[in-house]
Formats: sequence, C-alpha cells, structure tokens
Amino acid sequence: MTTPPDFDALTCTLEGDVAVVRLQRAAKRNALSDGLILALRHTFEHLPAQARAAVLCGEGEHFCAGLDLAELRERDAVEGLHHSRMWHQAFEAIEHGRVPVVAALHGAVVGGGLELASACHLRVADDTAYFALPEGSRGIFVGGSGAVRIPRLIGVARMLDMMLTGRVLDVQEAERAGLVQYRTAAGQALPRALELAQRIARNAPMTNYALMHALPRIAEQAADHGLFTEALMAAIAQSAPEAKTRLRDFLEGRAAKVRKDG
Repeated sequence: MTTPPDFDALTCTLEGDVAVVRLQRAAKRNALSDGLILALRHTFEHLPAQARAAVLCGEGEHFCAGLDLAELRERDAVEGLHHSRMWHQAFEAIEHGRVPVVAALHGAVVGGGLELASACHLRVADDTAYFALPEGSRGIFVGGSGAVRIPRLIGVARMLDMMLTGRVLDVQEAERAGLVQYRTAAGQALPRALELAQRIARNAPMTNYALMHALPRIAEQAADHGLFTEALMAAIAQSAPEAKTRLRDFLEGRAAKVRKDG
C-alpha cells in the first residue's frame, strides 16, 4: 500500500511574497515520516504562484530530529533503494525548485533533519541549534542525499568525523565549519530567515533561478564548460524584461547604491 502525503504534518502560509513552510510534528521533534516527506515534496512542487522565496522551519523546540523511529524497519535492498530515492525526490524539489529556500534552524538538526537543511539554499541557526549525523552509530548510512550535499558544505573530512565518532556540533562549530551562514540569538532564527527571504524575493526571478540551478552545476563542471555555461546564463538573465528595467535604473541613477549595512 502506497503511503499518502501527510498534509497535517506541515503548513504552508504566505507572508507577503514569502512562503513559510512549517514542520508541524512538535510532539515527535518534527521527525520525518514517509507521509511528511511526501507532503514536503508536494508542497515545494506546488508553492503558491505569488511566492518568490520560501522559509522552512519547525514548530516547537526543534527543527527536525531526523527519521521518525516508528519508520525504522527491516527492508530488503530494493525496498531500501526506493525509500532513499523517495527522500531524494523530495529534497530535490527544495534545492532545484522554483524559488530560493532559507532554513530557520533551532534545537535538533540531526540525521535526516540535517539532510533536509542541507537541501535549502541558506541556513540561519539560533544558539539552541545542534547538528549531528548519528547514522554511523546505528549501523546505517545516510540515505536522504546527505552524502552528496553535506560534504559540499563542510568537506568529506568533517562529515567523516561526525559519522565515525558521533560528534555533535554546536551552532558556533557549525557556523565555523560552513553548515550555517547566519547565527542568531535563541528564538531569532525565524525572524532573521524571513528578513533574508524577503530580501531575496526582491531579486529578479531569473537571477534567483540562475543562482539555484546554474551556479551549483557550473561549480562542478570543468573550467571551460563552466565558463561557457556562465556565458549562456548571463545572456539569458540579462535578456529578461525585469533585468533590463533594473539596468536602466542603475545607468540613470535611480538604483540604490551598495552599502556595507545592506
């Protein structure tokens, strides 16, 4: 029997042109069930049309404590493969969806929760956040894209350390390692993430799309291929009507100047 999406496990609301997607399993520390994974995929594939950025956060004391232990069971190799690929498809809908996503992190960001956070484009963590990959001590391996996304953020050596030793990073260590880009006081991750998302939403949509979809691919291409892809993307982005308007405003002195505070 196919598991249906559990839409009771999350909410999606609009704050201006920012979609706020909130995990709603606080009693389970927002642990990821199959139903929630499917609901995440559906939600990010069908964000409101007016959304130009999104924030992903968790209700209660934790962002996400990883896989729901009720979902742990023996699977044969084929079942395990399809289960992992289900997570991949959901997180792909976040990373390579329509709009940039900012994660607001607090409390546990553990196992699958860290894999989920790594699929977002920016990560804001408050001082209560802590980060771990306990799969190594449980005799399993990451299966929600962590083996690809997390080393891109922190390198293979740091991920090996976390999985081999069970090391738990506090927010200061996570920021230093590159897991998070912004650190806030306790309780302030969501307001800061919303502020960043609102700023992102003011960008030209084609530029945001290029940054989400082209930049990661260019970074993995051979240099000559990457330079050619960059040239193509630059030509496409600057041909968009909104880009032409913004360039005209800049040339005619109507655009805001770059300042250190913003």
